[in-house]
Order: sequence, then structure tokens, then C-alpha cells
Amino acid sequence: MGEAAVASVRITSATVEVPLDDSPGRTRTILGPVDLTLEQRRVSVVGANGSGKSTLLRLLNGLVAPTSGAVTVDGLDTVRQGARVRRRVAFAFTDPLSQLVMPTGREDVELSLRRRHRSRGERRQAAQEVLDRFGLGHLADQSVYDLSGGERQLMALAVVLATDPALLVLDEPTTLLDRRNTRRLRDLLDSLTQTVVVATHDLDLALVAERTLVVDAGRVVFDGPPPEAVARYRSMVDES
Repeated sequence: MGEAAVASVRITSATVEVPLDDSPGRTRTILGPVDLTLEQRRVSVVGANGSGKSTLLRLLNGLVAPTSGAVTVDGLDTVRQGARVRRRVAFAFTDPLSQLVMPTGREDVELSLRRRHRSRGERRQAAQEVLDRFGLGHLADQSVYDLSGGERQLMALAVVLATDPALLVLDEPTTLLDRRNTRRLRDLLDSLTQTVVVATHDLDLALVAERTLVVDAGRVVFDGPPPEAVARYRSMVDES
């Protein structure tokens, strides 16, 4: 498989507001305003819990719509052209069981491929090829509940990558993994041709990027080389 073109993400004056439970009609801003153009193949995002980094990631495939401003991926607006955006952007959640909705990994991959392969036989063969590519063929028919945490995470990634999206967005993918499976995940990410944006508390993973964003209190407070960004984030944590 050749190297894919880098996906282009543009976030223009985007804010996200949520209602205040105790004040009907009033809102609070949980993100923004954010102005970013992402055109690197590997981007990491770091920040404390509740900083807004997950909300930022969810803007990229329309899981969250901006209250104001706009977000586009390769020129497609995430609100007006959401279905087309979601065909280009795969989103991997922290807990793989949020994405493994079928009894086995094979069935989950086949579900992802239902639009591309109408024939059941072709779909089954394509699913096996996907699982073999990620070294998961031997686990194709095991219950997802019998898989280890690392196997589940890799299986969930195989499911979202089955349709060859242009952009992979991962929200804290190593949170539930031990060191061995974190290493397996990193090796998999290194092998991908897709553009990858990952939010993580794993600062070693954050450093394996071309660009790192530091998010705090709903704002991007640093945007630059990973070593400088991680140093900035460490200093923020030490001061808190």
C-alpha cells in the first residue's frame, strides 16, 4: 500500500458551548475559540482531564458540532457534509468495547465493510484480509469479551481502519493498556499510511509526532514541536 496523502484539517473560530443545568437558557464555553490548520501526518494533543482535548478531537469527524465557527476535513464541512466526513475520518474511542458491537471481531469488520462489499462472501474474505493485515486473523472468531485489553484495542482499530479512511483520530488509546500492548499499539500506528491525530496522557507517545498541541481550559495554549510542547505541559502540571 502506497503512502496516502496527508489529510487537511481546518478549524476556523470554532467554539463549543453546553447548557448550564442550573441556569436554563444560559451556556458555558467548554472549547474555543480555536483556529488551527493541521497538515502534518502525525499530530498529538495533550492536556489534563477536562481540558477540552476530547471535545477538540470530536470536532474532527462531527461527533461534536461547533456552536460557532467551522471545521473542515479535506474541504468537507463536518456539519453540512457529515456523512462524507465520517467516511474519511475514523474515530477510535478510549474503551474499545464502545466500538466492538458485534459478538466477534470478524463480524465487526464485516459490518464496517457492508457498503464496500455487498456480497456476503466477498465481505467475509475482505474482513479476513483486514484482520490478517493487523495480525489478528487467529482471533477473528473469538468473542470480543475473551480478548485481552490489547487485543481488543487492536481489533477496534482494525474495525475503524477497514475502510481505509484518510484520517485516524484516537482519544487516549493507551489508557487501558499495559506497557507491552502500548508498544504493540505504537508499532501499529507507526506502520499506518493514514494521517493520525491522537490525544494522550502518554507523553512518550505524544513525542512520536511532528506537531503537538497543548490544551488547557478549553484553549490551545501551545502549538509546536513535541519536545517543547511536552515540556510546556509538564511545567503546567508541576505548577498546578
